[in-house]
Amino acid sequence: QVQLVESGGGLVQAGGSLRLSCAASGSIYSINSMGWYRQAPGKQREPVAVMPSGGSTYYADSVKGRFTISRDDAKNTVYLQMNSLKPEDTAVYYCNAVFNYGLEESDYWGQGTQVTVSS
Repeated sequence: QVQLVESGGGLVQAGGSLRLSCAASGSIYSINSMGWYRQAPGKQREPVAVMPSGGSTYYADSVKGRFTISRDDAKNTVYLQMNSLKPEDTAVYYCNAVFNYGLEESDYWGQGTQVTVSS
């Protein structure tokens, strides 16, 4: 089985920065996409930044210009550099990966890492 493990969350003051990492391990055939989602209390889980292996990278409007997603495919790792953090960025951040296994795709989620931004 594939496991995604996030790290880098924590408490930061508004205007500060955090860098999230997500490392995938297990049986990985090829990467379709890797990205980050977040879920705030009382809110649905929403995409933050998603980087497909083909096509354009997606950023939520609320994070454009502040967050940067990157991938190291040799290490099956995705990162999220978060700058100019705002209290409204407070959420549990989840790593997501879609892996291609021949003719099939499989979707995986990390356990989540808490990001709290204080004012």
